[in-house]
Amino acid sequence: MNFLVGFPLLIVPFAIYNMIVFLLPGLSLTDPLFSVHMLSGADMSFSISDLLLVFSILLLFVEVMKSTRVGTRSIIDHMLSLLLFIVMMAEFIITAKAATSTFLILTVLCLVDVIAGFSITIRAAQRDVSVDHLRESQS
Repeated sequence: MNFLVGFPLLIVPFAIYNMIVFLLPGLSLTDPLFSVHMLSGADMSFSISDLLLVFSILLLFVEVMKSTRVGTRSIIDHMLSLLLFIVMMAEFIITAKAATSTFLILTVLCLVDVIAGFSITIRAAQRDVSVDHLRESQS
């Protein structure tokens, strides 16, 4: 998992979304792919959009776990996540094919990654400074 430290994982759903809308224009993100029959008797249908968002949320969890590490690689990872968010926001505003609720949610997930990454890193750094200060005062 060490190779994943400097790489924003949310670029994967961003790339998948772009491949679908730009390279496969006949494929709809909202058409049902399959459905699951529930115990209640209802059928729950899944679309590409649904699966992409679930996949993105799982990747966001991994990103938040990665942000607990402190070091040069984590700073690079945060900067790349911020750059990815800026690119996604620009694409959302400029490109008509990105003006969908799915892409908006992907962009918000990227924003949460950026905010969580910086917040967790700052909090961990403050804790490390407090522990170092405590050790110095005990010596």
